[in-house]
Amino acid sequence: MEITTEKKNEANALIKSSIPNETIEKKIDKLAKQYGKQMNVAGFRKGKVPPSIVKKMHGEQLAQDAEAEAIREALEQAYKELGIEAADIIGDPAFKKYEKGDEAVQAEVLVCLRPKIDVEGYEKLVPEYEVPEVSDEEVEERLKTLAEQSAPLVSLEEDRPLQEGDTAVFDFTGYLDGEPFEGGSAQDFELQIGSGQFIPGFEEQMVGMKKGESKRIKVTFPEDYQAENLKGKEVEFDITLKDIKVKAEPKIDDELAKAITKKEDATLETLKEQIKEQLQTEKLSKLYNEELKPKLLEALVEAYEFDLPENIVEQEIDNLANQKAQSLSKEELEAIQGNAEKIEELRESVREDAERSVKATFIVDAVARAAGVDVSDQEVSQALYYEALISGQDPEALLKYYQKNNLFPAIKMGMIEDKLFAKLLDLDNAGKK
Repeated sequence: MEITTEKKNEANALIKSSIPNETIEKKIDKLAKQYGKQMNVAGFRKGKVPPSIVKKMHGEQLAQDAEAEAIREALEQAYKELGIEAADIIGDPAFKKYEKGDEAVQAEVLVCLRPKIDVEGYEKLVPEYEVPEVSDEEVEERLKTLAEQSAPLVSLEEDRPLQEGDTAVFDFTGYLDGEPFEGGSAQDFELQIGSGQFIPGFEEQMVGMKKGESKRIKVTFPEDYQAENLKGKEVEFDITLKDIKVKAEPKIDDELAKAITKKEDATLETLKEQIKEQLQTEKLSKLYNEELKPKLLEALVEAYEFDLPENIVEQEIDNLANQKAQSLSKEELEAIQGNAEKIEELRESVREDAERSVKATFIVDAVARAAGVDVSDQEVSQALYYEALISGQDPEALLKYYQKNNLFPAIKMGMIEDKLFAKLLDLDNAGKK
């Protein structure tokens, strides 16, 4: 077996091997003997199946296993020559060439290595910033909004028609081809006019009605409506408006504070303090996401130079190219499909962004290690669990989805990045400065 190694750079090594067919045959014989000791074949005692029978039954699989074993041995030998440890390797080795000749198997394998990055001095790259301030006017404005949202609905005393923003209390019955249809009626239904909760045109035709008034309206269900029998159908509704409700005049007092905070000892002043903290957190989050995070990431990427593992870059190119393809028109996609040159143009158009993204990921990982920042798998699971609860999804199903699609590493890296940057920027104490 002939092996030559070429270290292309600090992150990529090319291993070439020429494996004689004779070597492969010997490995096939060895494997056939081993398999024969484990197989059950009619006419032979268990463990006594001759290699010739094993070869006849499983020749193709034996050849594949023998070639795989030979490649593994070649790689192990090459790793020793290059001084590569298993922990240095990132991703799976990629075949650049694999040809079966009359005399030997010729293979070329690209092995990618985790970049070694000296991030000394990263602290000096952290941008300075001013902690956002919250004015009394902003607190009062948010307080007013909360009061309006918390105000109860009360019946309108004024004798006026229903208008947008009001909450209508009404009975309705829907008719399709003159017959009431299932799910098309309700009593004392409450609907905020202008909310868009009902079929297009329904709420608009209610505007102007008065308490006690009845009216028949016509509307057309959307083509994508969930009920098959109603898709795109014109229907009629008999409506009786029974009451008009509006928000009560909001009261800004200690009772409001108790209602919002769910604390019996809450006061208007403690609520204002809470609102001020919340507003400052929101401002700080906006500053972080829109300015500080991009600026810090840019500074880190510009500060360090190192070789990138080609396989990781290629994976990111595939990812970005797929994302870009999704934004193309139908005509543009049809022009690309099956056109190798066009596909390569698409991939090359995102190469620079892919390299930058991969570089940023390795830098963040290196700085996080230097700063002692990490995120456990349990923290990732908890974050996804709460995300599911907030969005109304099944937590267990969401976790399985992320695990099945191998999305945990990306989520974890994102959490590490935010945890690291929060530490470097001292965000936890920013509001206390």
